[in-house]
Amino acid sequence: MKRFALKGQICYSSDLGEIKVMEQGYLLCKDGVSAGVCQELPESWREVEVRDYGNRIIIPGFTDLHMHAPQYSFRGMEMNLELLEWLNTQTFPEEARYADLDYAERAYTIFAEDMKRGATTRACIFATLHLPATKLLMEKLERTGLKTMVGKVNMDRNSPDILREQDANRSAEDTVIWLEENGDCYQNVKPILSPRFIPSCTDELMTRLKQIQAEYHLPVQSHLSENRSEINWVQELCPESEFYGDAYDRFGLFGGEDCPTIMAHCVHSAAAEQNRMKERGVWIAHCPESNMNLSSGIAPVRDFLNKGIRVGLGSDIAGGSSASIFQAMTDAIQVSKLRWRLVDERLKPLTFEEAFYLATKGGGSFFGKVGSFEPGYELDAVVLDDTELKCPNSLTVIQRLERICYLSDERQVVAKYVAGKEVFSLN
Repeated sequence: MKRFALKGQICYSSDLGEIKVMEQGYLLCKDGVSAGVCQELPESWREVEVRDYGNRIIIPGFTDLHMHAPQYSFRGMEMNLELLEWLNTQTFPEEARYADLDYAERAYTIFAEDMKRGATTRACIFATLHLPATKLLMEKLERTGLKTMVGKVNMDRNSPDILREQDANRSAEDTVIWLEENGDCYQNVKPILSPRFIPSCTDELMTRLKQIQAEYHLPVQSHLSENRSEINWVQELCPESEFYGDAYDRFGLFGGEDCPTIMAHCVHSAAAEQNRMKERGVWIAHCPESNMNLSSGIAPVRDFLNKGIRVGLGSDIAGGSSASIFQAMTDAIQVSKLRWRLVDERLKPLTFEEAFYLATKGGGSFFGKVGSFEPGYELDAVVLDDTELKCPNSLTVIQRLERICYLSDERQVVAKYVAGKEVFSLN
């Protein structure tokens, strides 16, 4: 039994509307799991190692529910395009380069090193359709110590010859090979089924993927209702579907007890689609920066929360230009204000406390009991040093945390723990 305690200015969420603060408190860790937060060490903990971070702030690690590792190389580029044109002119040609394992080595090394250094401790990640490069990505992420889910992408139609699988059978066969060779190889990295989106997957492929999902008991990640042109395209491809999400649901790849599912974006999900997501227990990955950059719109996150739909945040690299969930938090707050003011005054904007919840406990719930310091939660913790963010006033811990969110980058991260294991420390 391994026990230790972290001491500092501790902040975490237990529910949506409040951030709990324990000033100069102790965060207790037992075998990788939180044993709670307290002001004084219990008698039975008096002899354990205490790692004292002084006035630094300790928060749960962030979860990124949606990102594309092969797109990290061109983040911040071609942001003048909308989704479908951006995919065809920028994304697909770049992802095709990962057939070259030397290129994948260079690109994924940068991605993994940056992920290790940031405030994210959990992530759900799209790779490409290439088996060797996907294996390479999983190996590199395993060494970071982060807990991640990685998906070999499936796509057998409506994409260029350089990035399209031969047919549904080949796509399914390659997916099984990938799972057999890599599914149980890693402690930190797990597979997630990743049909890119309905336009890129034939009905035959979706049928085969459901069979694979059921046999290997896999979670699923994909895209939903991101862009109006995309939605119209899905309606043309699947005229029998009631709405975009129903096209997934007809194949059994839209949540449910045995199929945990993340759908990214959901910018234009109307009431029927939202109700289906609530019914099926689908997680929404809200990606506000990407939705701005690609002119997709502003997701009705307040509606999602009011209905009790599960919501977390995603960077959506490279639709989003930053992998920082700090950035995703501030963007989520700001775009919700614009939606409230300009689109729908019924939907009040997100508060800082709510955005923090989405970044931690909201998204973390896809991984289980993750994203909080409540007893029984896996202990993912990030230590933040804001001494460089000088201020003439005396600030509360919450004010300091909010300033870090709006003003900082990953340089404020000085230590990180995942499931109780130290990933790095600058001390």
